[in-house]
Amino acid sequence: MPAPLTIRSARRCLPVVLLCVLAAASCGYGSQAEDAGRPAVLATGAKIGGVDQVRIGYFPNITHATALVGLQQGFFQKELGGTKIRTQAFDAGPSEIEALNGGAIDIGWIGPSPAINGYTRSNGTSLRIISGSASGGVSLVVNPRKIGSPAALKGRTIASPQLGNTQDVALLDYLARRGLKVDARSGRGDVKVQRVDNKEIPALFERGDLDGAWVPEPTAARLVAAGGRVLVDEKKLWKDGRFVITNMIVSQRFLKRHRDVVEALLRGSVRTNAWINAHPEQAKASVDRRLKADSGKELPPKVLDMAFDHVQILDDPLAATLREEAAHAVAAGLLQNPLLDRIYDLRPLNKALRAAGRPAVDDAGLGAD
Repeated sequence: MPAPLTIRSARRCLPVVLLCVLAAASCGYGSQAEDAGRPAVLATGAKIGGVDQVRIGYFPNITHATALVGLQQGFFQKELGGTKIRTQAFDAGPSEIEALNGGAIDIGWIGPSPAINGYTRSNGTSLRIISGSASGGVSLVVNPRKIGSPAALKGRTIASPQLGNTQDVALLDYLARRGLKVDARSGRGDVKVQRVDNKEIPALFERGDLDGAWVPEPTAARLVAAGGRVLVDEKKLWKDGRFVITNMIVSQRFLKRHRDVVEALLRGSVRTNAWINAHPEQAKASVDRRLKADSGKELPPKVLDMAFDHVQILDDPLAATLREEAAHAVAAGLLQNPLLDRIYDLRPLNKALRAAGRPAVDDAGLGAD
């Protein structure tokens, strides 16, 4: 297994019943404007397989740095030639899964829990995980005046970005392991788990309406900048400090019909991850430009630096950790009988890795034939 590319060094599942309700409630699937940001490279030359466009989804999070940098720097477009890219930014995984299932996007970057749930809900017909993207970059940040240790979590209000998303599963699992009982659906119990959009969490935290939040970067770093303290860095809960936080997924229909387009995007992904590792300061600036295009705001330098230090970018999907994350969702009561068999198809990724002189990655026995 190749070592992860670290941004510093070079510089978890909705209940099946609730997914449709929550996703249908989202307006137009993604909450951000399409095609945010002017592309660094225009679509020119021959179209890959004659395909006019490919529709890509991602989150405006630093844990989605592969997507942010690859789009901003034009690495994906260079591989696609005349096939144009359309983008859609999402606030949480369930709405992105619904967009994928509804044909609004073809490929996306997403956390493991929505991917598992979407795959399970479709009986294994909706998507494939085709690459890793990031590990780490998730923390429980608390108000140190109210919470000085894990024992002080009881009776407090802690946020996660959305019911059943990857951070929600991680939070519920952590609380359960500490003997704190919470009803997964209502969020009521020894700790009140409040589901709040990432973009709204910092303001609520600063007002004192939240005592803490289990969130990805850069939200975690923003909370620290507002006076919060990291109580739990999630990577410390995992063997070797590595766990999948972002995967690259594709609609099975799109993969079957346009494998050449998928292979081109995976070449762009491998190239992007290598570039992030080799050019950390430029990559950081690229992420900030893309985030500004999506949200209209730049990140303060201290927030951006801390967030980058906290995330590992890698091609390996860390497939063995997907099994554990599925088990966490089951234990939390958010998922029953998760389907993982054949959820991966890493053959196009391994083809791109071989072409780049890199070793292949493993699917932990969960790959498609």
